[in-house]
Amino acid sequence: MSQDFNGRVAIITGGSDGIGLATAALLARRGAQVVICGRRREMLDKAAAQIAAEGGKVEAVQLDVTDFDALAAMIADVANRHGRLDMLVNNAMSTHYAPISRLSLEHWRKDFAVNAEAVFISTKAAMGIMAQAGKGSIVNIASTCGLRAAPLMSSYSASKAAMIQFTAVAAMEGARIGVRVNAIVPGQVQTASTEDFATKVPEIAAKTTNAIPMGRGGRPEELAEAIAFMLSDAASYITGTALPVDGGKAAQLYLPS
Repeated sequence: MSQDFNGRVAIITGGSDGIGLATAALLARRGAQVVICGRRREMLDKAAAQIAAEGGKVEAVQLDVTDFDALAAMIADVANRHGRLDMLVNNAMSTHYAPISRLSLEHWRKDFAVNAEAVFISTKAAMGIMAQAGKGSIVNIASTCGLRAAPLMSSYSASKAAMIQFTAVAAMEGARIGVRVNAIVPGQVQTASTEDFATKVPEIAAKTTNAIPMGRGGRPEELAEAIAFMLSDAASYITGTALPVDGGKAAQLYLPS
């Protein structure tokens, strides 16, 4: 079994940068027709141009995943136009940092809207389409914060934990109709936002990186490889899993120095 995606159609939410862009570019290099969506047109166009310059087949759709009707309609439209939908990667994310005492209900709801509710909407839409073909693969991008507690991240952590459990339930419902559903659980990944954080608070960023067993953050391309594997036929007997791709962080037992 291979990771050859020739002729297959993939949708990646949050596909204009970071893990989403790396995944879209990788799938396109392996032959897939990729559809990326995101909120910012300039970033989408730049990402699409990068993928196209490498010879990939790509479409860019400007979309806020919290517009649930538009999200479901986009998925249906892609499937109708291409005659199929093989892969869905729920990568769009929202995070707010604050102690519980200062976290607003608005921010709590925003993180759940993006990280959990939009995943429900897109998975529901995609599973219905994939069920008709008897085959499909969905990968949800969670976080080690959904497995382990971190101060100041209650809304993000709780919503990612909800995503992980939803992934397992969706996998059980999809198993007999040929639809596999898995989660990838990244730790620290060297995206633009991570680099910006490191610039603003270099000492904290350095300590955070040093606390990873492998001593570094992951690269978007490393996450993309794991996502592509889970989407591929090489993972045909894997469903309902939450695979940490985090340099060993989720497995680490913390011992104070």
